Amino acid sequence: MIDLKKTVLFFFILFSFLSFPQKITVIRKNSTETIAYLYSLRGETVDLVDSVKTSSPGIFSFGGSDLHPGFYRLKFQQTGGLDFVFDRENVEMIVDEKISPDSIDVIQSESNRLYLEFIRLSKNYKIKSELLRLVLHSYPEKDSYYNLTLKELDRLQEDYLFFVNVTAQKNEDLFIAKYIRSAGLPVIPVNIPRDSSLAYLKTHALDNINFYSKELIYSDLFSSRTIEYLTYFRNPRLPLELLEKEFNKPIDSILNRAKVNEVVYSHIVEYLIEGFKKFGFENVLDYIVNNYVIKDGLCLDEKVGSSTQRMINQNKFLAVGTIAPNISLPGLTGEITDLSKIDGRVLLIFYSSKCPHCKTLLPEINSISDELKKKRITALAVSLDTDKEEWTKFAEIYSPDLINLSDLNGWESKVALDYFIYATPSMFFIGDDGKIIAKPTTLASFRKFLTP
Repeated sequence: MIDLKKTVLFFFILFSFLSFPQKITVIRKNSTETIAYLYSLRGETVDLVDSVKTSSPGIFSFGGSDLHPGFYRLKFQQTGGLDFVFDRENVEMIVDEKISPDSIDVIQSESNRLYLEFIRLSKNYKIKSELLRLVLHSYPEKDSYYNLTLKELDRLQEDYLFFVNVTAQKNEDLFIAKYIRSAGLPVIPVNIPRDSSLAYLKTHALDNINFYSKELIYSDLFSSRTIEYLTYFRNPRLPLELLEKEFNKPIDSILNRAKVNEVVYSHIVEYLIEGFKKFGFENVLDYIVNNYVIKDGLCLDEKVGSSTQRMINQNKFLAVGTIAPNISLPGLTGEITDLSKIDGRVLLIFYSSKCPHCKTLLPEINSISDELKKKRITALAVSLDTDKEEWTKFAEIYSPDLINLSDLNGWESKVALDYFIYATPSMFFIGDDGKIIAKPTTLASFRKFLTP
């Protein structure tokens, strides 16, 4: 027999849940602003989710029923912004006009209370642990102050780990619990000597990161921990070529762990590509693309950009040993040069008059033009300019002894598309059989092909 009271109670609870979805309310003290924008965070990118115009200045409310758990940013129209966690619960916070973690008063949302406490504790732990380790390094082990410092460091670590692994894990299914466990600072055991700390971090800094949890891409976790891990391998004393090779080690460590979840894997690959692209680390980019993107057939987010897709396609379809696409382009005087009709080897250089590095590389190639001719190597300098006057001036100054070519269609010219050009300068060394011998990035890397 149906229990009517229980049935009514069930539908009342269900109706209440559906009628009152989670809300996000932020009150900014002493504010006259009436417009704010809500963004979802994904690594270092932000996506607009919603906007609100309020009749009560400084009071902003958003519905949370359609939002996924993760980090969000509330940006005010005039000044400032606030990062917070949405964990499928009501969020209500009061912030001062000058927003800082210490000025935020959480009225509702246990997840945001934990997050703010985590930020405070992490900052405190980082500062104090570094100071205590410095003291330990300065005092002999038999000194009484050394032992006192050691005990204080041990207590500091225990308190921090208790919060990360116990206090914040009362509900392990919450987004914030997974985030804090993974984002906790790596704790170096007190018995590890200071001069061995870096080696320990290289080995263990990734141990507690949950690469299985795809929802954590909606935070700064993977981007911040990735860049932090890379810094352990940074050595400013190394020349660029060796530094790029050194970065391959942490890349392998991170990406091989991330492969347990394809969403997380792609997320981190995209972040690495964007980061190394900004710093111009072409060899690192090639390493990631060839060993991970192409090898594993990753489909990257379209937001990564067309230049990245061109880079991937160039490595995939124009690898060393493949036939180079033919080129038939006019020169400065209009005379057509056809790559397929050139006898001997060819050094193909793509450049633009607006490219600073081209102003260095082109004169270097120009200075060895006689040497190239003696070795039956023809240098073709293909401009991606669209203005004839700018191209002519550049060629006359920086590459007067090379064969300068262009159809003045810029980055969308057929030759740029055929060669998947994603950056300038770009070079291809082509053999007399029409196959790509190498894709040198500098004159020095090209010169080794000039020796007998």
